[in-house]
Amino acid sequence: MTTFDSTSHSEGTASGGHLRVSPTGPRDSVVSVAPSIKARGIDDVLEHLRILKTLNIQLEKKTPILNNFYKLIIGTVDARLRSLSTMPLPIPSKPRQVIRNMQEALEILAGILLIPLAEKSNDVAPGDTPPVSVDSLSPLALWRALHLLSRHLLISSLTAASPGVGIWKQLHHAYSLAFQQGVTHVIPEGAACSLEEEYFAAILLGCAQPTSFTGREVIFLDTYLGYFSKQVDVNQRDPEENPAMFWINPESDVSAMPYSRKPPAPDTPVHNFSCYRLAALLESQLAALKSGTPPEQINLPSFAAKPAGLGVLTRLLHLWGSPGKRRFPRRIQNHRCKLCFGFSNLCRLYKVEQQAVETSVWMVTNESPDGYTVMHISGKTRAITVGDIAALRTETGDRWQLCIIRWALSENREHIELGLQTLSSHAYTAEIALPEKTADDTCYRPALVLPATNSSLRPNEVLVVPSGVLGGGAEEPRAGH
Repeated sequence: MTTFDSTSHSEGTASGGHLRVSPTGPRDSVVSVAPSIKARGIDDVLEHLRILKTLNIQLEKKTPILNNFYKLIIGTVDARLRSLSTMPLPIPSKPRQVIRNMQEALEILAGILLIPLAEKSNDVAPGDTPPVSVDSLSPLALWRALHLLSRHLLISSLTAASPGVGIWKQLHHAYSLAFQQGVTHVIPEGAACSLEEEYFAAILLGCAQPTSFTGREVIFLDTYLGYFSKQVDVNQRDPEENPAMFWINPESDVSAMPYSRKPPAPDTPVHNFSCYRLAALLESQLAALKSGTPPEQINLPSFAAKPAGLGVLTRLLHLWGSPGKRRFPRRIQNHRCKLCFGFSNLCRLYKVEQQAVETSVWMVTNESPDGYTVMHISGKTRAITVGDIAALRTETGDRWQLCIIRWALSENREHIELGLQTLSSHAYTAEIALPEKTADDTCYRPALVLPATNSSLRPNEVLVVPSGVLGGGAEEPRAGH
């Protein structure tokens, strides 16, 4: 139960606690907070934040409350990040509501921290207390606002959902205010990094196409950026000679965009930054890991040395160092298809004598020569994870195409979109013998074989097995080849 105590003459109540306020003027309410906030859960915190948001309280009166709320919310979010990273799609309704409540709490508290900066002098009526000036907000308050918003964005990345409306714009606004005050390079007491590092860690996560990573990979990416977002160069001016140049429109509700993919419209006020130094660092880290250097020696988590970690770093090198245009244009479509998920299901599907399998119905919303974007319509979807394989058959097709899930987006349990890359138009089943000490102990594991093609893309047959089957360790519950 959360309790706010004061010697008040008016009282408002909220579920799970009592909020007491003593008003002495429109902008001069007095609120005090107990030394520690105890709450049954994020629902209580969110309800009290909604009430606090509506109160006109001077900043110095509000600070103790915000300190307690900040510690409670960040502690709650940090404790849940690991469990969020392992949730397959679609996320059930009850956990999804908890996730939304966490994100709303993060957004409201960040907004409360920035409220004094948004007030204008012409909004003050005669006799009112003048608004708090921009310079009176501490660097710590600005850093906390950035961190709260970055956690909101991280949760969206972990759960394959779009951020809340206005979150990116609010993040840009908070950083712009820090820039105006000249505190972007300051590391406030109690903060983990400078305001600039916190801001660009969120920006770089957005540039990395997080819906194309698994939850575990997103956690690794967040950890990586906590160490190395300082490598971003914000003093670049000429995008023509720098393939790693990005631009930010602070008035837009999106992250950054690479110049190589889409330049800004003329006369658009943008901020440029370069990932050239970050890409060079990634290249050297990859070389060191491949030569056998332990990841701990170069300030990386142990995950970096595993096949999945090396794959993430390689992709980041391209996404940040040399982001390019799409290889193929997309064609808008609206025809239906069937999808088949699950490795054992696919093995039954590709047997010579095809067996009954479970399928679901999807809408193809666009396609290119090497893949599809599909939206769920009906049928069971199983547990979907980026990196899994699936078979797709269009309504006019006579073959099942084997695909890999490259990205996933799930706004709610009923709406799931997938980006599929076609691996092969045909496959067949096989078994792998895994020898043990004696012949009787030999294990046999199912596999899928993709035939060789005439092109240079796949000159030899390719074996597809669940991760860990060939001795690489069960890092991810995904198929690999």
